Amino acid sequence: MSKPFDMTLFLSGVLTGSKVTQQRHLRQARIMQAAIQQRWQRDNPWTWHLKHVRWFLIHHLKDHSEATRYYYRLTSLLILKKLGKSRPLR
Repeated sequence: MSKPFDMTLFLSGVLTGSKVTQQRHLRQARIMQAAIQQRWQRDNPWTWHLKHVRWFLIHHLKDHSEATRYYYRLTSLLILKKLGKSRPLR
């Protein structure tokens, strides 16, 4: 049986800011992970493609406020930074 993916460990190298900000990024990354897992059965960011992150930001968050989408975009940029992907999310 495999262990669940540890998002805290994954983002530990790129998380900066206050403890509250770090906790927000971790919470949002876990929500992103769960939504992408449910939609595409991709259980960790190493298996994600840009289309998965774009889907989350555009379609999954379509009924959320602009501020919420902004904060999720910041979290997704941290995930992409960790993955070494520098393409913009448009």
